[in-house]
Amino acid sequence: MPQRDVVSWTVLIMGYRNAGNYDDALIAFEQMQFAGVVPNHVTMVNALAACANFGALEMGAWIHDFIRRSGWELDVILGTSLIDMYGKCGRIEEGLAVFNSMKEKNTFTWNALIKGLALAKYGKETVGWFERMEQEGIRIDEVTLVSVLSACSHSGLVDMGRQIFRSLSDGKYGFLPGVKHYACMIDLLARSGCLEDALKCLREMPFEPTITIWGSLLGGAKTHGNLELSKFAAWKLVELDPGNSGYYVLLSNFYAEMGRWDDVEKVRGMMKQRDLKKDLGCSSLEFEPPGQVNQLLAQ
Repeated sequence: MPQRDVVSWTVLIMGYRNAGNYDDALIAFEQMQFAGVVPNHVTMVNALAACANFGALEMGAWIHDFIRRSGWELDVILGTSLIDMYGKCGRIEEGLAVFNSMKEKNTFTWNALIKGLALAKYGKETVGWFERMEQEGIRIDEVTLVSVLSACSHSGLVDMGRQIFRSLSDGKYGFLPGVKHYACMIDLLARSGCLEDALKCLREMPFEPTITIWGSLLGGAKTHGNLELSKFAAWKLVELDPGNSGYYVLLSNFYAEMGRWDDVEKVRGMMKQRDLKKDLGCSSLEFEPPGQVNQLLAQ
């Protein structure tokens, strides 16, 4: 193009961002600066989203400073984008300062703050802001509840998590739990050692369990020494993702701990038959459930 204006550059940045190419979006944003084209609100919202997902805190802070120097008013969209960026980059205090400075806020603004607190594993603070959101009559949606249930899980707030999930199941918020809410609840119960309750929740949910859910159950069962449940969950993961060698290694390790050497050989035979090699990163000593709930928050 012989001429490129702010719209041209913004569309390019937006395209990269929507495609998940966050580094390319930020490179385009920098090239826009070198070309002497002044960004507008839409440019900044897309650049901030790229910063949030790429963890580019320095660039995000520069954008915030540009907004202040330019005297722009923090409208709902721009302010929410800043809070989301600071939250995903782990700068909760800066995000809270932006939140408090905004004249107008909506559900997305509150969600960005609560999600940031949840990602930082500030469980009690997340619940506190969630309760304040309810008190102020802000509409609570599916994203809000994924964030607060995840925060309860990572902070061991079992009773609070149960209470919130029960309210959700009773229709208090105008919709029923989705698969992500069940995933958070099962993760909460499994982490806290309530394995029977976690298994009961899994069996009662009106969805097929995902890799995330079986991974949470496996992680909890292994942490709390339940080899039978660990083995059961590991088999489910093998069924769902038969090309992942890590699940076979875990299964083999569980059988070895139980002294079932014939089964160890069977699992190794399955790996050989499927041409799978042991991943050097796999260990019998430590297991982090795949598809952690933080991935749900990031979506």
